[in-house]
Amino acid sequence: MTARIARMVLDAIGREYPSHVSHALFSDADAHPPRELTPAFFGSFDWHSAVHGHWTLARLARLELEAAFAPEARAALARSLTPERIAGELAYVSAKGREGFERPYGLAWLLQLAAELREWEDPDAVRWREALAPLEAHAARRLAEWLPRLHWPVRSGEHSQTAFALGLALDWAKTAGEDLGSLIESRARELYGNDVAAPVAYEPSGHDFLSPALGEADLMRRVLPPGEFKAWLDRFLPGLGDETSRRWLTPVVSPDPSDGKLSHLDGLSLSRAWMLEGVAAGLPEADPRRAFLAAAAIDHGAAGLAAVTGEHYAGAHWLGSFAVYLTTRRGLDHHTV
Repeated sequence: MTARIARMVLDAIGREYPSHVSHALFSDADAHPPRELTPAFFGSFDWHSAVHGHWTLARLARLELEAAFAPEARAALARSLTPERIAGELAYVSAKGREGFERPYGLAWLLQLAAELREWEDPDAVRWREALAPLEAHAARRLAEWLPRLHWPVRSGEHSQTAFALGLALDWAKTAGEDLGSLIESRARELYGNDVAAPVAYEPSGHDFLSPALGEADLMRRVLPPGEFKAWLDRFLPGLGDETSRRWLTPVVSPDPSDGKLSHLDGLSLSRAWMLEGVAAGLPEADPRRAFLAAAAIDHGAAGLAAVTGEHYAGAHWLGSFAVYLTTRRGLDHHTV
């Protein structure tokens, strides 16, 4: 399956059109094609998908050094992650009026790409990491400036969700040894620490690719030690494993995978699967909920992976990244009990 996903990603990151550009224009001079606006991350329909597409290639090439797709994946990374192209990216995202560009989702995936390169002991990866460093620093700075001003979390099931992005950024901070990790942990406690009785009956929404409740729980297991996390989860998801939660944690299938928004539901099963694994890993070994969570993760993973077909570009430009994040257990890389 990894070879097929690598092919999907390689085809997408260099595909400029169709393109969904979130781009504020202040004059005619701001009208440019995607490849000129963001010269490294212009493909894959949108900026964040291009970023996590590059992360996917780095992840697969790092873990499967001898795979047939590895040379092409490395070549693609080498084309994009140059000082010149990243300078173009930095000029774009630093421009006045773009302070909120791709915040938090795309910025968090950019940090994940940087983390992957930091952990890859390879001369090429070192060069790519050094080229990416100015944009990495920018992404971290934007999140650090934003978090103290965020009075309430964003609890959506799409890109704006706070919890998922903070989990990605926190994992990066653990790799990079950056102070942003302490800020994320303190803000997570303030934003989510007193939450009780998550309204799971309201999930999913029709365009979700992230679970608001599980995204929050998967963040908090990164922040709280096992005993404290157990007590927090008791309050946040009471009755986990009962009939209500079993109805909630039923895998979903997109009613129309060719539709850009409805195809999100195919990604929901994938992200639920890795979040369920994360929540289980955050509990003490003897906790009886671990078995229920593990079984639900298996069911969701199977449903989500079956949807990664590449048949429709609506899903093909991004679902491979979610599949690789799940199957390579990326969200558990930094977990300690």
